Amino acid sequence: MSHLGSLQDLFVEQLQDIYDAENQLIESIPAMASAAHDQDLRDAFTHHLDETREHLNRLREIFRGLSLPAERKRCKAMAGLIKEAEEVLTASGDRDVLDAALIAAAQRIEHYEIASYGTVRAFAKRLDYSEAARLLDKTLTEEGNADKKLTKLAEGTLLQRSINKEAASA
Repeated sequence: MSHLGSLQDLFVEQLQDIYDAENQLIESIPAMASAAHDQDLRDAFTHHLDETREHLNRLREIFRGLSLPAERKRCKAMAGLIKEAEEVLTASGDRDVLDAALIAAAQRIEHYEIASYGTVRAFAKRLDYSEAARLLDKTLTEEGNADKKLTKLAEGTLLQRSINKEAASA
């Protein structure tokens, strides 16, 4: 960890961390979308990939607004979450169960992002970086909406199909 002598230092370090996390996601979401069997799930991944690109643009805007270079600090947590998600990509089994596993992996990623953006937004507010806080809040809202969409998919069609399959085989 770098030297953290002030909240400003921590804020920048956390921005660099989430900037790296979003870059990692841009590389991994296409594989998750390709692995999804359910079209709605595939569409959710594709939509979130577009949002993630916008999240990166917002982070770059924050760095520019603070006259800082948009540098990445390796996000080990995201690397681990993505590694877990990649295990699902190589798994075999029932298509609906595999999609449910993808949703579980994606929601763990979303929850990490929600925690990260919420913390960085709080730091921005404390440091009186109102424009950064506004941009971070917008991303935080989108991350929350992505999580809700994944929950809806898990509780909706995927769960219903699995229950129907089990009932039919009983």
